Order: sequence, then C-alpha cells, then structure tokens
Amino acid sequence: MSGFILRRLLHLIPVLLAVTLLTFLIASLLPGDLAYAMLGDQATPEKLAGLRHQMGLDLPLLERYLRWLGAVLHGDLGRSFRTGETVLGAIGERLPVSLELMVFAEATALAVGVPLAILCAVRPGGRADRVIAALAFGKLALPAFMVAILLIYVFAVLLHWLPATGYVPIAEDPLGNLKSFVLPALTLAFGEWPVLMRVLRSDMIATLQEDFIAMARAKGLRRARILLVHALKPSSLTLVTVTGINIGRLIGGALIVETIFALPGIGRLLVGAIYARDFIILQGVVLFVACGFVTINFVVDMLYALLDPRIRHGRA
Repeated sequence: MSGFILRRLLHLIPVLLAVTLLTFLIASLLPGDLAYAMLGDQATPEKLAGLRHQMGLDLPLLERYLRWLGAVLHGDLGRSFRTGETVLGAIGERLPVSLELMVFAEATALAVGVPLAILCAVRPGGRADRVIAALAFGKLALPAFMVAILLIYVFAVLLHWLPATGYVPIAEDPLGNLKSFVLPALTLAFGEWPVLMRVLRSDMIATLQEDFIAMARAKGLRRARILLVHALKPSSLTLVTVTGINIGRLIGGALIVETIFALPGIGRLLVGAIYARDFIILQGVVLFVACGFVTINFVVDMLYALLDPRIRHGRA
C-alpha cells in the first residue's frame, strides 16, 4: 500500500504544477490591460503604474509565474487590492461554510441514493424500479434555482419551519446553524441523488449476476447480508468516483445556491470577486478550488485501493 501511495503522489506533483500554471494564465493572458480592468473608473496613470508594479505586470511572463509560484508555495496567495484582505484569510474565513454545506448535501444525497439504488437493483424493471427511475429523470430536469425557490416557498413561506436565507455560526447557535443549512443542502442533494442512484443501480445489477453472489445464495446467507456486504462493496467503485467528483465540484461550484440562500461561502466569494473585478481574489480562489479537486481525486484513488486490493497490486 505504501508503494501505491508513493506512485500516486509522484503523479500528483506534475498535475498540481499544471494546475498552478493554468490558474496563473487565467489572469495573465486576459485581453487588454489587466491593471486598467481592475481599477475601472478609478484608473489614473499613477494608480495604473503602481498596480502594474505591485502585480509584477512589468516583468516577463515566466519570471512573474516563478515569483508567483514561489509565493504560493510559501502560503502567500496574494492580497486583495480593494479590501487589503489576504486571499488565504478570505478563503479560510469562508471555507468552513462551504465544507459544512458540502458534507450535509453529499451525506443527504448518499442517504437517499444508495438505498433507492439497492431497491431498484433487487428487481430491475419492476414497478419500484420504474417509478424511482421516472422520479430521477424528472428531478434531473429541474435546475437548482427552481428547486431552491420551491423549497423556500414551501418550508419558509407557507410552513414557517425553516429560515429562507441567512447563516448562523455553529458557535453561536448549533440548532440555528443546522436550520440554516437544511434548505441549501436539500437543494444540492436533490440534484445529486439521481446520479448516484443510477450509477450504483447499474453496477449492482451486474454484480448480482456474478458467480460469487450465486455461491452466497447457495450457502443460505440472508438477502440483506448478500446485498450490503457481498454486493455493495464491489459495486461501489463508480459510486466513489462520482462522489469524489461531486465533492470537488461542490467546494466552489455551489454558486447559485450560496447566492440564493445568502451563505458566506467560497462560491459567494468567487462571485463577489468577479463583480468587483478583484482578479487577485479570483485567481487565489480558482487555484484553491482546483487544488482541492485534484486532492479529492487523489483520495478517491486511495479508496479504490481499499475497496479492491487488485488495484494497488496493479492487476485490476
């Protein structure tokens, strides 16, 4: 296992370097004058010259990248030229909100999708399978903002059970914090569970046709044990992949949901940086999200090796 992890880490280094290069080029290769685009109406010759010098825009592209990469490796992602806040500080302040939303949403999606997938795989083509498949297809057709509006209307406007918007820190009120995440997490989970369900359903149907499942049935093992122990684990590789991709996407991809529910997470930070033309914040957030996505996929590779020993021995 240690050799498998070392090989994956060696593969991870060039990927992360490529991510840093592409992220740096996002701002560096934009058409026009980047300093003028950031200053907007406040642009004066003195301010333009000072900002160009501050950002190193008067240096060759390769030298700028190497200086920026060196600063990143030392934990310096830059500082907002509008607020003076460090990028790392802005991300650290908002990351717990996005992580909490991500965990609630993915846990809810798995809690709904996995049991429904097992139910469908037991009798493929049956009445339950057809009904659940129709619900999944119907849900995939609904955009996230429509689901969010419907949930707000039902649970906040009609029933008054949950707050429509806002965020309560967990240190101030744990119950209020939980209530503020219910509707956003449900909005994201409603878009995730159909994909998880269909992926696991397909894999479990194939697994249930294998010889070792027939052997387990011949031994007289209980159906629940066969489904949850013998069939679920080998059917989970694709599910782990999709879950890892979803988690990486949710780190900074829940832009609409965080905006609708007024959650101060990474998504709203990214949107605010775009509106304010604060490319330093934008570049730092994109780099953080991209590195987080790569790291999560590395963790998924490790989970592969735990689920199927053949993978870490190179015989999968």
